[in-house]
Amino acid sequence: MTQHIVIIGGGAVGSSTAYHLAANPAFRGTITVIERDPTYRIASSSLSCASIRQQFSTPVNVAMSRFGFHFLENAHHLLAVNAEPAEIALKRQGYLFLATAQNIDTLRHVHTIQKQAGADVALLTPSEIAARYPYINTDDLAGGSLGLSSEGWFDGPGLLAAFRRKARALGVTYRAADATGLTTHADKITGITLSDGTTVPADLVVNAAGPWSWRVAAWLGIALPIRPRKRMVYVVRIPGTLENCPMLIDSSGNFLRPEGPGYICGRSPGETEPDPDEPPLEMEDAMFHDHVWPELAHRIPQLETLKLTGGWAGYYELNTWDYNGFVGPHPACPNMIFATGFSGHGMQHSPATGRAVSELITHGAFQTLDLTPLATTRLSENRPLLELGIV
Repeated sequence: MTQHIVIIGGGAVGSSTAYHLAANPAFRGTITVIERDPTYRIASSSLSCASIRQQFSTPVNVAMSRFGFHFLENAHHLLAVNAEPAEIALKRQGYLFLATAQNIDTLRHVHTIQKQAGADVALLTPSEIAARYPYINTDDLAGGSLGLSSEGWFDGPGLLAAFRRKARALGVTYRAADATGLTTHADKITGITLSDGTTVPADLVVNAAGPWSWRVAAWLGIALPIRPRKRMVYVVRIPGTLENCPMLIDSSGNFLRPEGPGYICGRSPGETEPDPDEPPLEMEDAMFHDHVWPELAHRIPQLETLKLTGGWAGYYELNTWDYNGFVGPHPACPNMIFATGFSGHGMQHSPATGRAVSELITHGAFQTLDLTPLATTRLSENRPLLELGIV
């Protein structure tokens, strides 16, 4: 029987799902991706920092990142079209998480989880950090955790474009339209209503709408704890260079990593700072001057004379309940599969998520990587799977 699969959201997760499904030899059907912003100008995937790490606090996320890095290493031929390789500019450079005495116990705890899950990570003492990175001020540090392999960053828009190009080459249809509602019969979805009044028939729907996936869920009466949150990224130049600079996650919550001839940096708001739903996507300098610059300059004194040269803002699809993704159907609607809520790590987990959703659709169960810990049923069962590693 031919299946008509409709994916709401053509970002990295939706397009990865389309690609993996179309590439699955066991799949029989058609695939339509609904994307309201075909330019991807304000899409989370386009505005992501596009980094990948193994250093998470939940084993399922470590496993997804390990697969994701392997996929990125082979994306040039996996996503090639007409013998033209995909270019994603993968940089193999580890994350360095820094901890003070206040949070060193948490760092050691998650390190044990990561090692048990197969991550290639090492705990460093302050003196070991100073030896590797002499520009880092270690006076108030109690230690750090460094990814030794399978971590780094890449061209996010390049990966998204490669997923889309390969999916189209495999027969996937992309519709530039805004999904505005669902048609249903009994407890099943039968179609997606678009803003132009037309309806796309559907046997199964994938909710990969990212920051707006809660709205799609609300059409079914499902309360999904996902909200858009603005995150700002600042581009800076500094005198000289930071030799072998990692993706630095400071104990203050700020991050910094190389990007082109300069560096990018930023932070998630602290507990006392506002974190409103769907603010305008405009970069705000106040956070940079009040928090990011002074706190990073404390950690790396060389940054005291940096120059802010630009930046941008994008949305996190923040799962405000436990900061982890939802992958799988919801008891209230058996023919909608959720693939959302990754709280900032959706881009790096898009390869694993796309493969997993394609297996659910084709085989009715996960075949390779078991993502059942991310099931939507944990909501109704009040079983939060708290992810501590949110940057």
